[in-house]
Amino acid sequence: MRVLRLPYVLALCAAIAGLAACNSSTPSSVGGAAYNPQPNTASSPSPIQHVVIMVQENRSFNDFFATYPGSDGTTTGNAVPNPYCSPPIYGGPIALTKEPLLVSHDMNHSFHTGYTVAKDAGKWDAFDTIKYNGGQGLPECYEPYEYTDPSQIQAYWTLAQQYALAEHMFSTQGSDSFTAHQDLIAGTTVVEPKKAMVDLPGCSGPKCYWGCDAPNGTRTHLVTSTNKWVKGKLGPAPCSNKFPTPYPTLRDLLDAKYVSWKYYVPPKSTDFGKLMNAFDVIYPVRYGPEWGTNVTWPETNIFNDISGGTLPAVSWVIPEANDSDHPGYSQDIGPDWVATVVNAIGESPYWNSTAIIIVWDDWGGFYDNVAPPILNYGGLGLRVPALIVSPYARPGYISTTQYEFGSILKYVENNFGLGSLGTTDQRANSIIDSFNYNQTPIQFQPITSSHDKAYFMHQRPTNSLDGD
Repeated sequence: MRVLRLPYVLALCAAIAGLAACNSSTPSSVGGAAYNPQPNTASSPSPIQHVVIMVQENRSFNDFFATYPGSDGTTTGNAVPNPYCSPPIYGGPIALTKEPLLVSHDMNHSFHTGYTVAKDAGKWDAFDTIKYNGGQGLPECYEPYEYTDPSQIQAYWTLAQQYALAEHMFSTQGSDSFTAHQDLIAGTTVVEPKKAMVDLPGCSGPKCYWGCDAPNGTRTHLVTSTNKWVKGKLGPAPCSNKFPTPYPTLRDLLDAKYVSWKYYVPPKSTDFGKLMNAFDVIYPVRYGPEWGTNVTWPETNIFNDISGGTLPAVSWVIPEANDSDHPGYSQDIGPDWVATVVNAIGESPYWNSTAIIIVWDDWGGFYDNVAPPILNYGGLGLRVPALIVSPYARPGYISTTQYEFGSILKYVENNFGLGSLGTTDQRANSIIDSFNYNQTPIQFQPITSSHDKAYFMHQRPTNSLDGD
């Protein structure tokens, strides 16, 4: 006898008599008000019972996959004349240089002084005129025009070869990590009518946080629906109880349907614990019982949950700075971190029911050869790498479907029967074309890594505040 799982029951009931009549006890938590600590009673009718979203940092698609066979990449960019470079850039085609994974400088990738400069009225040829230090420093010249030596990111290429590669995943905004991480939990940063948060909040130094812990006086920059930048002093504080129009997050939909979730993040004593914790912006989570439980630190707690049989249905995994691929740090072992998490899942009983989505949060200032569609509110941003790893991922598939971060949210919503946030998840194409639920499940093969789980469990964190 086939047992109908909850999403099917709800859908059938909604079709007959309306969802409210079937589920009158479901709490109304959209907008971030209610918290309902109930057992996880929901599951997906698809083979995927667990979705793990790994969020890496600051790389364009072309930076990692310029020479990947069959992908839309290039080793030749376009530049405008720039006499301030050495040697001078005369404009036109410019060769991209193959560089190590470790990048010494954190390049400008803000909306106001990075993305819009590179855009050059839609020609996307002025990356060489972007200036360091938020637009106040010297021109970056040749630095954006590089691609990473494939031998140093072999783990990513191996995952692409064995599973699915999304070559047209665009970040939601042409901006920095602050708003990118909001888009990965909410699909939006719209906080006022026709205005959305963009760029980094106006704070700096060792006491700078990006969420409800931000110092008094911290304000967000805004961008209008017609892509006009509004200076930060006119925006709200980066905490949802200060937003004129608070937005819902995937947490609200998950809680409403009793679907388990966790957000694995470094402790707040570290760089990325201070800066990359998206739920620090969401007031009812930051000051509610899900802080320290559903939002859990350190990020290596995911290993304990995998081995302990307590992996939630939906999770986000935020790496420590040196494991993130973020330029400007002293080390980059991002490929090993990703491989180690994937291996932990792949070698566990969770493999046959899990989809791992690996995505980089923003373009990082690197050149990319595909012009993003311009929708509104500062984007879409430039392409970022994305890998879909699962026994049901289409092996060796390169998806040419236009994705954005809302595509990931839509997949999760559809998979667990959550309904919609009503943000960019509505317009976005789901990543479902990268799956084939009818295929023979792919048998997991471990991904080569120079560092094992024990290394990451005992890793000394990075505490310099230079990451965004």
